[in-house]
Amino acid sequence: MRLSDLQSKNLVNINDGRNIGNIIDVKVNEENGNIKSLIIEGKGNMFSFLNKDSEVEISWSDIKKIGEDVILVNLK
Repeated sequence: MRLSDLQSKNLVNINDGRNIGNIIDVKVNEENGNIKSLIIEGKGNMFSFLNKDSEVEISWSDIKKIGEDVILVNLK
């Protein structure tokens, strides 16, 4: 699977059904090449692209299912 395949999917929190945001990047474990986390575009004002603090990092262990159209995430 490519990053572009992941980026086209909606991220949904399984606890409340809310859309989390868009994947803008991934962090990869340099030792083994596995994905460590997904970087999600934060929801903010129109100037949030200037602020990296608005990004949200979701650990790969919080990903519960990757489907054809959606990625289910367990966020508390």
